[in-house]
Amino acid sequence: MFFSSVALLAVLLTACGTPATPPPTQAPQPTEAQPTEAPTPTQAPAKQQVEVFSWWTAGGEAEGLAAMVKVFQAKYPDIEFVNAAVAGGAGTNARAVLATRLQANNPPDSWQGHAGQELIGTYVKANQLQPLNDLYESEGWLQVMPETLIPLISEGGKIYSVPVNIHRANVLWYNPKILADNGIAVPTTIDEWFAAMDKLKAAGVTPLAMGEQWTAMHLFETILLGTLGVEKYNGLWNGTTDWGSPEVKQALENYKKALSYTNADAASLAWQDAAQLVVDGDAAFNVMGDWAEGFFRSLGKTPKVDYGWAPVPGTVGVFQFLSDSFVLPVNPPHPEAALAWLKVAGSKEGQEAFNPIKGSICARTDCDKSLFGEYLQSAMDDWAKDIVVGSLTHGVVANDSWKTEINNALGIFLADLNVDNFQSALVAACKSSGPCQ
Repeated sequence: MFFSSVALLAVLLTACGTPATPPPTQAPQPTEAQPTEAPTPTQAPAKQQVEVFSWWTAGGEAEGLAAMVKVFQAKYPDIEFVNAAVAGGAGTNARAVLATRLQANNPPDSWQGHAGQELIGTYVKANQLQPLNDLYESEGWLQVMPETLIPLISEGGKIYSVPVNIHRANVLWYNPKILADNGIAVPTTIDEWFAAMDKLKAAGVTPLAMGEQWTAMHLFETILLGTLGVEKYNGLWNGTTDWGSPEVKQALENYKKALSYTNADAASLAWQDAAQLVVDGDAAFNVMGDWAEGFFRSLGKTPKVDYGWAPVPGTVGVFQFLSDSFVLPVNPPHPEAALAWLKVAGSKEGQEAFNPIKGSICARTDCDKSLFGEYLQSAMDDWAKDIVVGSLTHGVVANDSWKTEINNALGIFLADLNVDNFQSALVAACKSSGPCQ
């Protein structure tokens, strides 16, 4: 009976008390809305970042990047710069990591690449990059970038990267004291170079410092150029020079001889280690791009005292170039921040901060020459007057597939030193991935 009375009372209260019912159900709504709105101000800054992928992790190149990042941070203080650099000279390791990320549709906001076929024949061909013509127009870059450079970063009239520098590949670094002590003049021909290294070897001096395999390819391309000359060297990449010719075989023989002067532990050394052998007085020569000069300066070394420079023998009057560039991928995680980074990378302020430290000259033609050291000023002069050819190791003249086949053949050659087999492999690589048919 009691239960029935309570039930009846509940029914009556429900029927008569309808206006009083909503407050309990509505009251939590303002309380629930506040937690979802409150985090918004704290979450927004976390989205303001730009992840930039490169292989600048040591010496002058890392310090140069840090200098350009300071310019970026001053211009865009609300954007966090995420340095996704991966160690590995010439980008060997970094580009393998990048390939994995791109396959997983997980691109960084921007990445470093070499102007030329490394970009055009690889990423543009795979539809992984956005054109930047509008950015070039808005920033006025077409008026300040070298005319010879723009075609190398373009395809079908579309520009695909922002070059930050110009490097020279065919540089012979030497220790002035070692040469003076042994009565050796700086060689200008390959025969003079070999004679000098014979003399050094007989005196118990390591003639030529070399590092891991990519530095061996770097040496290889300069000896190809020094032996063949400009026309035949360019012909290797456009199909007009036969890789199976006697001239190429002579270049391979010269390369084999050059390897006989190198340090026994080359395979275990990074490029910095090999270059440091020269400035420390433990080797006479090193063939490396002019980023080595930035490294020497970071060690506190003095130009023309601790190190000197000259074109690789046989290449006097020729500028074998490469250019580091940054790109805008398709579907970057933070597109506005990526464009902000590219604007700084292409700016006068950004390039003047980066290049004197990196050991390169600006891609722009309006940088203040007085900011640069003695070597880089000489490079600016040579860039203006020398014949320009492209680098193999650093992405200008060969697409990735072709370069990989050459590198594989080179690895075998470094182990067995069989010139005939090496030449046959180079002929096959050109037919497989290059212009040879």
